[in-house]
Amino acid sequence: RGEIVNACKSIADKVRAGELGVDQIDERLFARHLLTHDQPDPDLVLRTSGECRVSNYLLYQLAYSELAFVDKPWPAITRDDLNNVLQQYEQRHRRFGK
Repeated sequence: RGEIVNACKSIADKVRAGELGVDQIDERLFARHLLTHDQPDPDLVLRTSGECRVSNYLLYQLAYSELAFVDKPWPAITRDDLNNVLQQYEQRHRRFGK
């Protein structure tokens, strides 16, 4: 959540300084103020250790990501585990919010 707050503060500072108008703020501008601004949003996120939550990880960027959960800690993940996750991902129909 801190990343989102910092992006908002950065944008607010630019509006206050007159560098940016409120009507210029959109998703693309907001994304440019995130730490991952130079990276694409993830298509697939693998959550290990049996946890079924994102733990404040890339909250904004995960909006249209597919999530996979594996009940093993990361060091125990095998090539077969990864292949299974990728096979499941290939079967999904991604709608991107539509």
